[in-house]
Amino acid sequence: MDHTGFRDFVLARQQALMRTAYLLTGDPHLAEDLLQTVLVKVAGKWGRLAKDGNPEAYTRRALVNQYISWRRRHRPEVPSARPPDHVPDRAAYHDDTALDRIVLGQALAKLAPRQRAVIVLRFWEDLTEAQTADLLRCSVGTVKSQTHHALARLRVVAPELAHLLNEPVLQEAAR
Repeated sequence: MDHTGFRDFVLARQQALMRTAYLLTGDPHLAEDLLQTVLVKVAGKWGRLAKDGNPEAYTRRALVNQYISWRRRHRPEVPSARPPDHVPDRAAYHDDTALDRIVLGQALAKLAPRQRAVIVLRFWEDLTEAQTADLLRCSVGTVKSQTHHALARLRVVAPELAHLLNEPVLQEAAR
C-alpha cells in the first residue's frame, strides 16, 4: 500500500482537522478519537485519495459522517445538575468573547448532529453552501434549511447569544 504523502498531509492539516473534530464533538478527547478513527480509514485509502487529488475533502466528509454515526449509536450523557435559573451578569466577566464561545459551545451540543455539522462547516470552516452540500452529499437547499433550523434552535436554547446568531456575526465569532 502506497502511503507516500500521507504523513505530510497529516502534519500539514492535523490542527485544522482537529479543530473541526472538536467543534463537532465539543469534547477534546472525543475529538482526538474521532480524528484518529478517520485518519486510520484515510490511511487505508491514501493511494487512491492522493491520486484523485482532494484528500482533505474526503477526510472532512469522513469526520462528519463518523461523528453523525457515533451520535446515532451513542446518545450523549445528559448532566444531572440543574442549570442556573438566570444567566450571570455579563458585566461581571472581563472577556465577553470568551463567555460567548463557551455558551455557544454548550448550545451547539444541543443541536442534532447534522445541524451541528452544517453550522461548523458553514461558519467555522467558512465553507460555501455548495461546498457544504458537496461535503455532506446533500442539496444546497438541504444545507440552507438545516442552517435555518439550526440557527432557530440556537436562538431558543441560548437566547443570550441573539447578538451573535446572524450569519456575518456568527462567522466572526468563530474566528
